[in-house]
Amino acid sequence: MVSLGCPKALVDSERILTSLRSEGYQLSGDYAGADVVIVNTCGFLDSAKAESLEAIGEAMAENGRVVVTGCMVNEAETIRERFPQVLAVTGPQQYEQVVGAVKEAAPMPPQPFIDLIPDAGLKLTPKHYSYLKISEGCNHRCSFCIIPSIRGDLVSRRPDAILREAEKLVAAGTKELLVISQDTSAYGRDLRHARYGKAEQRAHITDLARDLGSLGAWVRMHYIYPYASVDELIPLMADGLILPYLDIPFQHASPRVLKAMRRPGNEGLVLERIRNWRQAVPDIAIRSTFIAGFPGETEADFQYLLDWLDEAQLDRVGCFAYEPVEGAVANDLPGAVPLEVREERRDRFMAKAAEISARKLEAKVGRTLAVIIDEADGEGATGRSTADAPEIDGRVLLRDAPNAKPGDIIPVLIEDADEFDLFGVPA
Repeated sequence: MVSLGCPKALVDSERILTSLRSEGYQLSGDYAGADVVIVNTCGFLDSAKAESLEAIGEAMAENGRVVVTGCMVNEAETIRERFPQVLAVTGPQQYEQVVGAVKEAAPMPPQPFIDLIPDAGLKLTPKHYSYLKISEGCNHRCSFCIIPSIRGDLVSRRPDAILREAEKLVAAGTKELLVISQDTSAYGRDLRHARYGKAEQRAHITDLARDLGSLGAWVRMHYIYPYASVDELIPLMADGLILPYLDIPFQHASPRVLKAMRRPGNEGLVLERIRNWRQAVPDIAIRSTFIAGFPGETEADFQYLLDWLDEAQLDRVGCFAYEPVEGAVANDLPGAVPLEVREERRDRFMAKAAEISARKLEAKVGRTLAVIIDEADGEGATGRSTADAPEIDGRVLLRDAPNAKPGDIIPVLIEDADEFDLFGVPA
């Protein structure tokens, strides 16, 4: 399995592998030992499509029996033209089609049924943290995005099914649940009149977060749109039920650019809400992503964004130079920004973000923070604080930690910091 793209695609890969495992198939560690290679593609940006095509080409060269799935389904014709020998091309969440293609290419003799249901099956993440996908699709029509055309409109999972999966993950050793979807804040809007289970659970993000927080693991919320419902999550953070962490893709701050992006949000109101969140939960970490050089963005718009970031003082940010995406409405907008200007603005934005991050991390020196260990070698260890999601945020680097093991949550005295990471010793 070659899995590309975001954590949502990673969950799709896990479910495919779980389904295949229940049929008796084993996962190969390399191309040479595989009867079939599955490539789960990403099609969000042209650069991601190029990476996916490269991965398909490598799999074809190394093995030759390849099933393609994932978000490049809209490019099925391109894939088949370039690689006419691929066994199948399917879309995201089309698990049955993938399993069928594998079974056709490499038939499995009758096997005893293996009780690995998709709710709690094979994982591609370390044992101590797990991605928990609560819905699929998105009802927004942002002008730069084609995800709804690939994954469809919002379809929320039943809360009782999500909790059952979470309970099994925690029982199997998960210490951190990373809640993901296309639009986490919108969870349950398509199920708003339905109630499930003995306790008649309401399909609402606040209720779901509260129930997940009762399981005893860290609960980290990703892909939160800044709806009013986000305010309801803050008391859960104050009470320690979920981590004081919000991943909110603001994308921009200039009202003119936000309108062109078809994004929700009043940047002044957002600043006020951020101040209120920090007043209620002083340690809250807010991460976000932004786009520099969107069509029509002027230097004044970009300066507006920089000034907004100065006020917002976000803890963790990423910024992308705008890329046209085939099929996106934004491609037809006037005022295309030259590539060199897009990249220069991205670099200026990230320099500003690094300054803010350095000051915020320096302020943590001398404090003792809870840290979850990701790696340990018997001498030192690498972990993350409650402010850091795996692979996208910073790290806590520990010295003199001979007893630390992956999955441990330990207090760490912070001794030093740079613009991205913290350094400390077990307290």
